[in-house]
Amino acid sequence: MSSKKRWTSEQKVMILRELLENNIPISQVAEKYHVHVNDIYNWKKKLFENASAIFETKPGVSSTVHEKKIDKLEAKLKRKDDAISWLVSENIELKKT
Repeated sequence: MSSKKRWTSEQKVMILRELLENNIPISQVAEKYHVHVNDIYNWKKKLFENASAIFETKPGVSSTVHEKKIDKLEAKLKRKDDAISWLVSENIELKKT
């Protein structure tokens, strides 16, 4: 009894890329890499089902860092606005007296 071959995601992408870019029949690709045709069909199906997620903007590590930085700067700006409004109101009160 032969053991089942485990394919890495990089290997699956390489096989699918060869299939899709070179327009080689799926049977030839399956024979070349010793993969069952159904496995390739399943990989291809999974690729196209999840392809839209690639183009979505997800909050990742870098965007989370940017969001934190934006929040920090907005808080700093609010403190400055509060200080300016306080100084202006104090100035107005001093002018009145």
